[in-house]
Amino acid sequence: MAKVTVVGAGNVGATCADVLAYREIAEEIVLVDIKEGVAEGKALDIWQKAPINQYDSRTVGSTNDYSKTADSDVVVITSGLPRKPGMTRDDLIETNAGIVKSVTENVIKFSPNAIIIVVSNPLDVMTYQAHITSKLPRAKVIGMAGILDTARYRAFIAEELNISPKEIQAILMGGHGDTMVPLPRYTTVAGIPVTELIAKDTLDAIIERTKFGGGELVKLMGTSAWYAPGSAAAQMVEAILKNQRRVFPVCIKLEGEYGIDDCYLGVPVILGKNGVEKVIELDLNAEEKELLEVSRGHVKEVMSVLDKLSSK
Repeated sequence: MAKVTVVGAGNVGATCADVLAYREIAEEIVLVDIKEGVAEGKALDIWQKAPINQYDSRTVGSTNDYSKTADSDVVVITSGLPRKPGMTRDDLIETNAGIVKSVTENVIKFSPNAIIIVVSNPLDVMTYQAHITSKLPRAKVIGMAGILDTARYRAFIAEELNISPKEIQAILMGGHGDTMVPLPRYTTVAGIPVTELIAKDTLDAIIERTKFGGGELVKLMGTSAWYAPGSAAAQMVEAILKNQRRVFPVCIKLEGEYGIDDCYLGVPVILGKNGVEKVIELDLNAEEKELLEVSRGHVKEVMSVLDKLSSK
């Protein structure tokens, strides 16, 4: 059985570790945090729940001691500052890039063959940071955003139709945030195109709500979401460790797909034991291509901010 490390024992990281444990996705789950005792405490709490929820996965915690993470199969990076009300994702770049760089260096030192899943924001650019720091193949350094974004989209559709969210399949593309590209043409309800069940203006409103889904939660709680993001990251870990070859939208460096080069964007992929087994290229129409181009422009802009910071 496998070993997974989750770096950052805040709400998202702890939720991810908890889901991995109670679903017995990994044999050992290591939580790492910079704050003294936090990772150890949360790991102990999750382990003490094992007799109640009936699972065998062991959770252990560590304050900044990466030797405990040695030989991890998958590493989930959630560290970084969360978004505060009124703060854009891009305000976070400088601080979080430094954190993600140092975490990636520590992770690679002890687990050179790990697959890295980045959850830290701004997501697309932090995936870029982890990829260039780790020097791993692009298939092994990916960002979690699309699963969360499609989950929100699917939840809103299920609510509108008053049906089970299990029946809804959807794909989104592009950057994580306000320029994401939901694709109603590829959204189905038990195989029925969603456009046959929901009027265009209602669907457009759902898409808008999805785009600002993270912001909606920040406004309500004064901090970022954690149950859905933590569960989404755990779902990616499961697809990799069990070699499920599931089709998910994930953030990866594009190398010519969709006519886009050297940009980290969310696209549908097959996720399996080697990380991204294949990038799936959809036949986008003119409108969808235009929206993806806007998203690409935005991500490239933020990537260039990181490049400027790095050159300093």
